[in-house]
Amino acid sequence: MFPVLKDRRKQLAGTLSGGEQQMLAIGRALMAKPKLLLLGRTEYGARPSDRQRNITLDSRMRDKYGLTVLLVEQNARSALKIANTGYVLETGRIMLEGPAEDLLMNRDVQRAYLGRDLDAGFQ
Repeated sequence: MFPVLKDRRKQLAGTLSGGEQQMLAIGRALMAKPKLLLLGRTEYGARPSDRQRNITLDSRMRDKYGLTVLLVEQNARSALKIANTGYVLETGRIMLEGPAEDLLMNRDVQRAYLGRDLDAGFQ
């Protein structure tokens, strides 16, 4: 699942980059065969290609291991694209919840969190 770690398997964990340490922590968690995995910000790298890879990885963990993944992510569009259910929090309170696809199509969510305004013709 984390090919970069294969190249680093003889390296001490503390000498890995921050992103590699995150991958290692998730790999160790998966070895325990959990039913629920709680993930905070999943961007192991800053490049767009890294972010897309991580989104794909999150959905693969869910599908391959049958996990429930609770993902806390500020990139609402990316998170809702892979989620089954979404919760929109504002100042610590749940403002909206429902199927992720419905939240992606919700005008208020699009305006406030996805950078889209349907009235202005942006899709």
